[in-house]
Amino acid sequence: MTFKITIPEDPTDAHRNAVLAPLRSYNIAQAGDPRIRPVAILLTDKLGEHVGGLWGKCAYDWLFVELLAVPENLRGKGCGKALMAQAENIARANGCIGLWLDTYEFQARGFYEKLGFEVFGTLDDHPIGQKRFFLRKRLSKGPIPVS
Repeated sequence: MTFKITIPEDPTDAHRNAVLAPLRSYNIAQAGDPRIRPVAILLTDKLGEHVGGLWGKCAYDWLFVELLAVPENLRGKGCGKALMAQAENIARANGCIGLWLDTYEFQARGFYEKLGFEVFGTLDDHPIGQKRFFLRKRLSKGPIPVS
């Protein structure tokens, strides 16, 4: 089989899908249907505007928290904790055994550790002079109260 390597200057969703399709087929053949479900939990202000929240996905029995953003004026008021409690409840409802995420050294490692997450990996010099941490939390039984 002959092939040619192409590097698009402006990659598109079609390019991503060209890579994803054979990978998805292989993964399903090896580990079954990942049952991917997107998760969005939004913070809404008094005007009904979405001003932050959590974005992630359930896949292969874990919920991956891709993004968590709480506007500065809402920090320290329990919003992040409430978002994560909702994420845990969604994970449980979808049969997940845990949650995982990553955060930079200059972000919220301590916040996640207070919620019961533990570091399972570290990437040094990302960005240079900083670290990126990968954290996980295995779920216990029962829903988490949300205030």
